[in-house]
Amino acid sequence: MRILFAGTPALAVPSLEAALRACDVAAVLTSPDRPAGRGRSPASSPVKEAALSRGLAVLTPEKLDAGVIAQVRAFSPDLLVVAAYGKIFRPAFMELFPLGGINLHPSLLPRYRGTSPITAAILGGDAETGVTVQRVAAKFDTGDILAQERYPLRGDETGIILTDALARQGADLLFRVLAELAAGRQPTATVQKDDEATYCRIIGKDDGKLHWDEPAVVLERKIRAFDPWPRATTLFNGEILLLLKSHVYPDSLSREVARGVPGEVLPGDRQHGLPVRTGNGVLALERLQLQFKKPLDWRAFLNGNPGIVGTRLGA
Repeated sequence: MRILFAGTPALAVPSLEAALRACDVAAVLTSPDRPAGRGRSPASSPVKEAALSRGLAVLTPEKLDAGVIAQVRAFSPDLLVVAAYGKIFRPAFMELFPLGGINLHPSLLPRYRGTSPITAAILGGDAETGVTVQRVAAKFDTGDILAQERYPLRGDETGIILTDALARQGADLLFRVLAELAAGRQPTATVQKDDEATYCRIIGKDDGKLHWDEPAVVLERKIRAFDPWPRATTLFNGEILLLLKSHVYPDSLSREVARGVPGEVLPGDRQHGLPVRTGNGVLALERLQLQFKKPLDWRAFLNGNPGIVGTRLGA
């Protein structure tokens, strides 16, 4: 069984490796090189780098136009396999694949249809998430479910840690589905229930700017969810301050210090870190970083910036 693999970020690389073990990867479809880093030099996607290192043909079109369709047709693929590619496939493109297409999505569909399901699971304080292999459908993330696995959440996962875990779990699930299809067997398909669907949106850079009138529990989730991008940030003396790790102050202590202005920094607590008042409760900062400087634990940061106590972050 010959496939065209479509994917772009690091999340998709384990799925490409799984596809290589299960079947013949005729070519890889990924996003064009984009400017990256301080120098804004063109950089290849993680999937492109992985594909080239394995000697695979790589297509990097801006649009899936007639020229791309002709290129893909020349590879004679049987199946389209998608993992975080990010584009909708038109009927004319899907007609290239006699076996249709399958897509790996890092959530328990129909929950969190959309582009940021991993971030959404952390922001939502979910007790579990998971991975789903679905049929590619005309509407985003609405295809019939071929396989699904759950992943329990402890409540301390960051975006980068959860992405890595779901990438590996998803690749294993995708491999099993591809092995079934390669053997000529059709997995049982389950139609998604649209009335149970929830959605997540594209995350932008401004989403990382914290608003201290929000509850401490919400801010703590944002700090974890926006790691590694766009990072949770606030302002301190006019400079951008990145918040890398935190926890919600214990209720028994929070009630004693919570009254005051949201964003106000309180004296350091040896056991819990650097407390900051919020709209509801207190957030204890454990690790911080002024932009373009080194990350520091709260003690080292306080030693170098003692004036932070009593100031109002974000002002």
